[in-house]
Amino acid sequence: MAGLKKTRRAVLTSTLALASSLISACKAGAAGMTPKAAEGPFYPTSSQRMSDVDNDLVKVAGLVQEAGGEVIRLKGKIMAKDGTARVGHRIEIWQCDLNGKYLHPGDNRDLPYDQGFQGFGHDVTAEDGSYSFRTIKPTQYPGRTPHIHVKVFEGEQAILTTQLYVQGDENNSRDGLFRRLSAEQSDMVSMVFTPSNGELETTVNIVV
Repeated sequence: MAGLKKTRRAVLTSTLALASSLISACKAGAAGMTPKAAEGPFYPTSSQRMSDVDNDLVKVAGLVQEAGGEVIRLKGKIMAKDGTARVGHRIEIWQCDLNGKYLHPGDNRDLPYDQGFQGFGHDVTAEDGSYSFRTIKPTQYPGRTPHIHVKVFEGEQAILTTQLYVQGDENNSRDGLFRRLSAEQSDMVSMVFTPSNGELETTVNIVV
């Protein structure tokens, strides 16, 4: 009987040790990955987008006037955790215009929408995993800190939805989604801007 108890105790101990190691492995696997975030209510379906959905959100095809706001170049690479490039991956971004209004019927506030702003765009990663967008520096939407929504696809499957923030923005500390991020995670999704060719430029690498 004593031997049976020892055997059960040994099995239980090894099972707990295995479970603990699996939990640790899962946590380690998640470390260094770009954090996920809510899609939000204003992801534009295909029918809600402008006909122009390229990677230049500041210039809508057929219009002379460009979008209002501070123009930025958002670029970076999409890669696996081991650093290999994710080639041919579709990346989408969407955000509100300079007035804080989304190109979406759900945003029915009585505000004018900047028709010169595309509101949504996409790019496809090159052989080195690189992507690039021309858009505006995000502005504040009521109740949120300035942010840009991002979605990454592998084929037809969405493998990441996240949000990018302006590093050091005073509203970050009051934003519920931003406050959930660890210091490491916030660094991964924060935009730091530097002047380049008359525009502000930021590099955000995405790990999926």
